[in-house]
Amino acid sequence: MGEETMKEEEEEEDKQGGGMGSSSVKLTPLSGAHSESPLCYLLEVDGFRFLLDCGWTDTFDVDQLKPLASVASSIDAVLLSYPDTMHLGALPYAVGNLGLTATVYCTLPVHRMGQMYMYDHYLSRRAVSHFDLFNLDDVDTAFGNSVQLKYSQHHPLQGKGEGITITPYAAGRLLGGTVWKITVDTEDIIYAVDFNHRKERHLNGTVLQSFVRPAVLITDSYNALNNQSLQKQRDAEFLDIILRTLGAGGNVLLPVESAGRVLELVLYLDKCWANDKLSYPMALLTNVSYSTLEFAKSLLEWMSDAIAKSFEHTRDNSFVLKYLRLCHTRKDLDDLPAGPKVVFASMASLEGGFARELFVEWATDPNNLVLFTERGQVGTLSRKLQAEPPPKVVKVTLSKKVPLTGEELKAHEEENRAKQEALKASEPAEDSGSQLSGGTGTAPAAVVEPAKSIEGGNKLTTGASQRDVLIEGFILPPNSVAPMFPFHDRSSDWDEYGEIINPDDYMAKDEDMMDFTLSQQGPAGDGDEKVDGEVEDMLLSEKPSKVVLEDITVQVRCSLQYMDYEGRSDGKSIKNILAHVAPLKLVLIHGSAEATEHLRQHCQKNVCQFVYAPRLSETVDITSDLSAYKVRLTEGLMSNVLFRKLGEYELAWIDGEVGAEEEDMLPLLPADTPPPHKAVYVGDLWLADFKQLLATKGIQAEFAGGLLRCGENIAVRKSGGQQLVIEGPLSEDYYKIRELLYSQFYML
Repeated sequence: MGEETMKEEEEEEDKQGGGMGSSSVKLTPLSGAHSESPLCYLLEVDGFRFLLDCGWTDTFDVDQLKPLASVASSIDAVLLSYPDTMHLGALPYAVGNLGLTATVYCTLPVHRMGQMYMYDHYLSRRAVSHFDLFNLDDVDTAFGNSVQLKYSQHHPLQGKGEGITITPYAAGRLLGGTVWKITVDTEDIIYAVDFNHRKERHLNGTVLQSFVRPAVLITDSYNALNNQSLQKQRDAEFLDIILRTLGAGGNVLLPVESAGRVLELVLYLDKCWANDKLSYPMALLTNVSYSTLEFAKSLLEWMSDAIAKSFEHTRDNSFVLKYLRLCHTRKDLDDLPAGPKVVFASMASLEGGFARELFVEWATDPNNLVLFTERGQVGTLSRKLQAEPPPKVVKVTLSKKVPLTGEELKAHEEENRAKQEALKASEPAEDSGSQLSGGTGTAPAAVVEPAKSIEGGNKLTTGASQRDVLIEGFILPPNSVAPMFPFHDRSSDWDEYGEIINPDDYMAKDEDMMDFTLSQQGPAGDGDEKVDGEVEDMLLSEKPSKVVLEDITVQVRCSLQYMDYEGRSDGKSIKNILAHVAPLKLVLIHGSAEATEHLRQHCQKNVCQFVYAPRLSETVDITSDLSAYKVRLTEGLMSNVLFRKLGEYELAWIDGEVGAEEEDMLPLLPADTPPPHKAVYVGDLWLADFKQLLATKGIQAEFAGGLLRCGENIAVRKSGGQQLVIEGPLSEDYYKIRELLYSQFYML
């Protein structure tokens, strides 16, 4: 006996719930509904709670996370689709402050590049302000609790999620970008946002179009109203405007994300520089530029077929860029040869980072160009500059850290001293008599005070600083044999695994983690690593300082240009892909209200009947209309089944009747009068493959006029989709060829 799962589609148009065995599926947008705000959604499948992405904007407004805060502690699993801020920017904050403890699932590139994104955000803001929403420990903790999956790797969940399988597939756009398939019983739930169907220089296109008739498809409408020009035309215009600016003596600033679409851009321009033998300096200016390129070099198997084959055949790594200089500070950039230059600088939103500083400096020169390659986030400086017509004057607030001096420094030291004394007073006094061994003297040993806790200091030293140490002034008791260091018996708790430790004692604070910045130093001209003054200032940022804000009115005289290098499918392509996938139910998220409504109306007419566009915090029940039934194949039925070999599989046609339910299962009984049926086509047959099969059987075949001619009188052609038709007189060859065809590709 065996078990088989059957699907039966209910045709009741008004019925929204599932039948027997149907899984309960609900979706609630926590952000990114009828707007271009970050992506974050709660998906509940039979009580198991998925968090689909965990995005934040570059403004890091905590108020945006209120919906997430209400559910963070109840999340069972987090699925990340891309490494940028809009998809995972809130993850470190949620882990450090909102109680998010769920396992994070992502691809390896999303894990590594996501860390680069958040490192760059933290270091950029910490260098000019007392940014404290999250630190580097929070970033590492957030990604430390992650499981990295490969494309097409089926991962069954355990425990509460038993029976659910998640599988990542290629989405395009960003390295490691993911389309998630969540499988429950026989139903597929597809989460596909910001995908790109086009094959690019460093990435293949999405495989979304390979899915057919999933139970639910969750996708975005962000690009539904946009149409794209031809890639060759766009690339030519992109290079032309850059070279014209450089030829006129101006600088080109490209605000980019730390580890995202910048890979596509630098790969293209480096090739152009090599082909045209250009000498203009080209630099990537971020806090993590060196690590970003190193990770890219090691992740070639996640990239396009062309890059993978190039490395496989010639060992040529496409991301060994000869003309791109890696810079981590303004000093690195200033050390480049004088004259016009191209600079990729973070952040793309111009809300922070080096791009904001360079914009303020370069915007007043009419020869310069600020070239945007993606739409700015709503409410950011880059979005304001991309308006039509562009503004001629903008107000920008710059912040910087200034060391405390004079009375301010004294006041800060007094405040710290008061805190230290209060902390010391709260500690229990220790018995001074136990400080010496073998003596009765009463003279106390001089003791060094515990080391002061400095913001950003290494917590690894905390435990050692609490030990008492004898110093000068110790009076040797007359009856002691030798002076002894004081010993305090610090009892520890133990369990079956050993001594219970406090993890906080082994965690490094912010500025110690900034040693990571040293590893970002790219090779200098002579191959030696270097540490410049600005990095030293960052490493010594525990020195007392204050933040000074300066409001600047910037006269925008430079050229402002936007060219679409976002790497998303355009509106026409999205509609074609959705029509091909043809989901039973479609949920539209993340897009302006206008784009969402436009795509909803189109899909209701051309894609499927059930189209949902939930608003913020609105829960929609998207339980499938498919009912899954488990049937038991009875012995009487199986005894009459004839299996046929089909490649590596054995298939059989079954005709039966469903009996009365027994023990939560339906028996499938033999049919009294099985109905006749035609031969069923199985598999994806190519005439070229069939030609090779005929050759192995000694039958010569050649292509002629779209037909496969076998011998003198027999021809095989495709008809009506994928069905193959044999034409010719009845003969021994005819029956032999037909038998081969049926045995390999048909089930009778």
